[in-house]
Amino acid sequence: MIVGLLKEIKPNENRVALLPAGVELMVAHGHKVLVERNAGVGSGFFDDLYKKAGAKIIPTAAEIYESAEMVMKVKEPIKPEYKLIREDQIVFTYFHFAASKELTEAMMKSKAICIAYETVQKADRSLPLLIPMSEVAGRMAPQEGAKYIEKTMGGRGVLLGGVPGVEPSDVVIIGGGIVGQNAARIAAGFGARVTILDNDLYKLRYLDDVMPKNVQTLASNPYNIRKAASRADVLIGAVLIPGAKAPKLVTKAMLKDMKEGSVIVDVSVDQGGCIETCHPTTHEDPTYVVDGVVHYCVANMPGAVPFTSTVALTNATLPYALQIAGSGWQKAVKANNEVRLGLNMAFGKITYKHVAEAFDFEYTTVEDVLN
Repeated sequence: MIVGLLKEIKPNENRVALLPAGVELMVAHGHKVLVERNAGVGSGFFDDLYKKAGAKIIPTAAEIYESAEMVMKVKEPIKPEYKLIREDQIVFTYFHFAASKELTEAMMKSKAICIAYETVQKADRSLPLLIPMSEVAGRMAPQEGAKYIEKTMGGRGVLLGGVPGVEPSDVVIIGGGIVGQNAARIAAGFGARVTILDNDLYKLRYLDDVMPKNVQTLASNPYNIRKAASRADVLIGAVLIPGAKAPKLVTKAMLKDMKEGSVIVDVSVDQGGCIETCHPTTHEDPTYVVDGVVHYCVANMPGAVPFTSTVALTNATLPYALQIAGSGWQKAVKANNEVRLGLNMAFGKITYKHVAEAFDFEYTTVEDVLN
């Protein structure tokens, strides 16, 4: 198969979808790999490394889209790329369709085969291609919260961990999944008082056992969220429903009870956000203020640490990419239920129920698009 590796053009996105080591394995399996010029520079991987691994360096994205049977990216295609994507072409990337009707309609129009990293799912319901970036974003969230709660950055001017004689700050995390767990560990390491809310009591029992003593758990419901938000110095949104739009758990009305200069970090923003007042921001312009509360809603947080993120992501995606390239997407879907769950769209038809439901579009079963 001809596999194309594209340079990301989303603002401040420096990750790349495949390491030179991954290219070497692709070539060893008999595939031809086309790499857009400077695709890996932002992550510290230069063209000569890809050449040594057996790739051919291609000047433009248009040429790769024209030739490749499968293109690999990190982030969803954006408007300049829509017209380049071909019918039947496999696009393997993070899509987060439920957060964007425009993207969903564009990919339907393209009739491409859209396999989404974020919905590839194992039998135990874990999300192997989302976990690495959730770990990165989760660990970054308290770091960003600590930065933007500084007075010079528009925040209250408090130190998360306090100092002897001064009480620590309160960090509230909504969601006890991979993002929430990683955020809690880092915030606890800062010395903050940490509260994790989740609606899964079994998960809360587990977290209660494994987390440091300065982390407490709380059942997630509107009353507890409202109460916890009112005392939060930093509130982290870490809610995920695979492939679906995140529920709005923190309402605009709740912001009026929050502290002036407190900070919201909504890691769920790439799925629409779990904070009602959230809208996507960029690394160039990461924050805005609503009712005195600083909002940090960068949709590609791991893009700020591209070397770590790229290596972690490629470790997870490469086995799936090799399977799809080796047998074709239809055989891969039939043979591997994890890949099957990653198939969000084919031939202009939506094959992932949560995406169809997000916009009240027609849903087509995977069986109906397989030959």
